[in-house]
Amino acid sequence: MSWITTSTGLHLDPLHPDVQLIRLDDIAHALSRICRGGGHVRGFYSVAQHCIACEKEAEARGLSVRVRLACLLHDAAEAYLLDIPRPLKAQMPQYAEAEKGLLRVILSLYFEPPLSEEERSAVKDIDDDMMSWEFHCQMPEESSDRWKKLAVLPDCVFRPFDETESEYRRLADALSADCRPAAARSGGRS
Repeated sequence: MSWITTSTGLHLDPLHPDVQLIRLDDIAHALSRICRGGGHVRGFYSVAQHCIACEKEAEARGLSVRVRLACLLHDAAEAYLLDIPRPLKAQMPQYAEAEKGLLRVILSLYFEPPLSEEERSAVKDIDDDMMSWEFHCQMPEESSDRWKKLAVLPDCVFRPFDETESEYRRLADALSADCRPAAARSGGRS
């Protein structure tokens, strides 16, 4: 078997993804139930909560809707491949390539033209700043003081899965209208 069954009952091969099988419902559902840091945090803090916090930070910085949506979706491949901590991921080049490829397919549903280098850099900067904050409030050590430049400091506490899933979905729907290619907007996505 080279596929996984998603929460909506689809069979997706994350190594050879069919763009027609990518569903925001599956992404929001899975990310709201995957814990950051491989679970080595003081309290459950989901990947979806992290992505929502990144989107809110992009909004507070006055960045474009495209960057805000990219912040929300930057870990979307983890809905199908899981969250692997950075030090381990760096030792897994095949995983990193699979994640990049899957993310590229997911983002193609939302961005036409594709994200620019400047937009990708803004997302990466926010992601790194937010990770610094998460270490500060969720780990027994500091990773850096990058978090001090954040405009919005999320509370990093557990939120019910369904609540987080709904917020992620609502934000993605609201932001995606201006970013998705016309074909995806008219498609039968749920």
